[in-house]
Amino acid sequence: MASEENKLANGGGRIDFATDPARYRHWKLSCDGAIATLTMDVDEKGGLFEGYELKLNSYDLGVDIELADACERLRFEHPEVRTILLRSGKPRVFCAGANIRMLAGASHAHKVNFCKFTNETRNAIEDASAHSGQRTLCVINGTAAGGGYELALAADHIILVDDGSATVALPEVPLLAVLPGTGGLTRITDKRLVRRDHADAFCTTEEGVKGKRAVEWRLVDEVVPTTKLEAAVAARAQELAAKSHRPLGEAGIALPPLERRIAPDSRDYTHLSVTFGRGERLATLTLRGPAAPPPATVAEMTAQGAAFWPLALARELDDAILDIRLNEFDLAALVFKSEGDGEAVLAYDRFLELNRDHWLAREIRLKWKRVLKRVDLTSRTLVALVEPGSCFAGTIAELVLAADRSYMLVGQRDGDNRPPATLALAEANFDAYPMPNGITRLASRFLGREAPLDEAYAAIGRPLDAEAAQDLGLVTFALDDIDWEDEIRIFLEERASFSADALTGLEANLRFGGPETMESKIFARLTAWQNWIFQRPNAVGQEGALRRYGTGQKPVFDTKRV
Repeated sequence: MASEENKLANGGGRIDFATDPARYRHWKLSCDGAIATLTMDVDEKGGLFEGYELKLNSYDLGVDIELADACERLRFEHPEVRTILLRSGKPRVFCAGANIRMLAGASHAHKVNFCKFTNETRNAIEDASAHSGQRTLCVINGTAAGGGYELALAADHIILVDDGSATVALPEVPLLAVLPGTGGLTRITDKRLVRRDHADAFCTTEEGVKGKRAVEWRLVDEVVPTTKLEAAVAARAQELAAKSHRPLGEAGIALPPLERRIAPDSRDYTHLSVTFGRGERLATLTLRGPAAPPPATVAEMTAQGAAFWPLALARELDDAILDIRLNEFDLAALVFKSEGDGEAVLAYDRFLELNRDHWLAREIRLKWKRVLKRVDLTSRTLVALVEPGSCFAGTIAELVLAADRSYMLVGQRDGDNRPPATLALAEANFDAYPMPNGITRLASRFLGREAPLDEAYAAIGRPLDAEAAQDLGLVTFALDDIDWEDEIRIFLEERASFSADALTGLEANLRFGGPETMESKIFARLTAWQNWIFQRPNAVGQEGALRRYGTGQKPVFDTKRV
């Protein structure tokens, strides 16, 4: 059995989320006009950590990193693709789910963030269907168990081969004493509308469900004999493609590797700098505004491609957040700062708003939506500091609205000739970036109250000084230069001294008020329970199900419900 703290298979170092199709070990991506095929063919020897083999198309974080990259490239590099076929490259097995030995040997923090990233990738597949017109058809050619079936659940249509042995299953409760933690429970009830009693039977049956019953219980959309499978797949793929609004005749843009300058205590990108103060248990992320005005036309935007400032910054911020999540477990707080001209940021927001029906402008907004959700779902205290020279405006101002605590400096500092700090809103703050609960951060902030929302809307485009921003409820505290350093220092020191467990629960509950969606249930309810179960002896103890799985020994359970 692997040790509790698994070592990276590459000999140590940090988990890196950067990849591209030429480096994939587990997926094959091919495009044929409007149809793309993503084939899962996991390399058994290609585990991210030492100590396990990825048999039967089981997966770890490394497999999911490639899947997330492929999904992102399909949106930006292949606007012609309307249907994505999700298939297995192995006979008689679709996917056995998350690798059990990997889970048994991983630290708790890694398991939690692995499940979180996997959920976000599944959500991105569904987002592509809902907003980008890229529909997914999943073809299950054999066993789809646990996370393998959960991957299928993210698709728009599921075909199960009817060969007498192919099954779908969520066997985590009876086999592993854990939950289908990448959204399985929520998706079968809220998305596929499986009856509660059928769901109960399904989720407590080791062998799963196949054939006619799988269709009757709404677990799949159709079962097809092996001899007719390819014809059915081709027909369904074309039907899904016909419903898409993806553009015709448009060329995609390449997503080249990010330029990153990595040092022991910093991570610098073109438009973002990250510094680690590990002694103080914090990371400071400084976003830089655009150095040039927005292009005049969408053709110029497309020509800039991945270098177009809003897209470039979104990709960099995404990479930085993922790096912190999986490699910096002891950080207590993320401090967001910005540098640049707020009016220049607003100019880019106006450009994207004006061209919101163009496929690339839409994808950039959707990318920002996903990145900001990733920030929302990061289990660290989020702090925004609005200082002279900052450019928290429009899209960048979403980080102030996402923060658990925001501070804005009144006036100027002695010896600083930069103009006083301002904060500005744009149309995008009111509709473009919903949270996992389905409403905007402003609507979440002023939950159930129309008047402050109306007042904020009336201030669109106006640079707000600290007092005005505080009066409108957009920042937590407006502080003068005398109090600034001490107030923030005391707050950050206090935050670092609190229980990380209690803060995670506190922040997750406070961030997502208001309506509940399938997405918010997955993260706020299902994942919370799974995180707790992942620490219980019945699952991860020496005699627990995860530890004893595959050993021939039965787990020993504490039968008291707590």
